[in-house]
Amino acid sequence: MILPLRTIIIDDEKLAIRRLRRLLDSYSDVFDIITEAQNGAEGLALIDQHEPDLIFLDIEMPLLNGFEMLASVRKMPMVVFATAYDQYAIRAFEENSVDYLLKPIENERLQKTIEKIKSRVTGPPIGNKTEAGQDSSSKTQDNTAAHTQNLLRFLEKMQPKQEMHAISVKSGERILLIPLTDVSHFEAEDKYVFLNTLDGHQYLINHTLTILEGKLPAPFLRVSRSAILNTHKIAEIQRHFNGKYLLTLRDRKATSLQSGSTYGDVIRQLLDI
Repeated sequence: MILPLRTIIIDDEKLAIRRLRRLLDSYSDVFDIITEAQNGAEGLALIDQHEPDLIFLDIEMPLLNGFEMLASVRKMPMVVFATAYDQYAIRAFEENSVDYLLKPIENERLQKTIEKIKSRVTGPPIGNKTEAGQDSSSKTQDNTAAHTQNLLRFLEKMQPKQEMHAISVKSGERILLIPLTDVSHFEAEDKYVFLNTLDGHQYLINHTLTILEGKLPAPFLRVSRSAILNTHKIAEIQRHFNGKYLLTLRDRKATSLQSGSTYGDVIRQLLDI
């Protein structure tokens, strides 16, 4: 990674974007602002399209907030949060090696952020060896990987515990928001997880079934190691062998899913059968 860093600003406040742009314009040797976004869904699409080195990211935004957006990013850039979070949350940012700028952003504070960024991406002159005999490019890669791991751990701790109402999916160059009321089921095939809608469409998503199981609201029920379904869309239930059930959904394909034998008690309890 070399300077200037290809940078995207993501914030739903136009005034905040303009102010940050003015500040960053004074540091063109560090930041190359390639584009900007005004909500999380747009930001996610632009990150996937441009694969920036760095993003300045607000947290509270429409469609997808900053945490939800980052959870779906395929290639994680460096992240500087531009936030109005209180001092206790800011302490969490610091402890997890994720930098932040508290709104309203001041130039003096931005300079400190720039020094942190420079130290992370430049390191010693190219070709120099570290104490362990590691060259600067390897050190930079290690720093970036450590930053990403710290960020992911931070997101897990800071993710707002809000009820999910929709889920984002990528369709070509677009990011679609699918209401959960339109979802019939989620199903895993090999290493991939697919969202299936009542009208028969299927979308590849980034979440694992385990993550979905912890985030989806009550109508969704995990019925096997490979499937989570919307219990409000069950049309028919048949008993099967070894404590299993066949569940037919009220979707265009009349999808039939087989429950896992270890999920029988949960199904019987929640569906009152």
